[in-house]
Amino acid sequence: MNDVILFDGVCNLCDGFVNFVIDRDPAERFTFVSLQAEPARKLLAQHGRVLPLNTLPSTIYLLRDGQVYQRSEAVLLILQQLRSNWRYTALLRYIPRPLRDWGYELVARNRYRILGREDACRIPSPALRRRFLS
Repeated sequence: MNDVILFDGVCNLCDGFVNFVIDRDPAERFTFVSLQAEPARKLLAQHGRVLPLNTLPSTIYLLRDGQVYQRSEAVLLILQQLRSNWRYTALLRYIPRPLRDWGYELVARNRYRILGREDACRIPSPALRRRFLS
């Protein structure tokens, strides 16, 4: 199974990140699912994680080889797999995780204010639909 990226489906910043990954992932290593969708809740539950109901998700998750990564660790592991020079962002993993996650949380808390949000999750085009779990 591909690595699965779980993201906030109504967040414009998160949606932009997903599009960024899709554009730089010609090997189609990643599959995507919105955290607002039931498959995301089931996947996380299978890995011992529970999303509180009626709360907006504030992190991105990466499911890889039975492991769940979140926040800055997930983003850096994703970027490391992309073509071009994005793989060098893995060097940022040498920054202590609490410091990286502090920066991540700062952006996450303000993401709707920075780039806004949608009322509902975006529906992928038919060509991309096979890369999204629904």
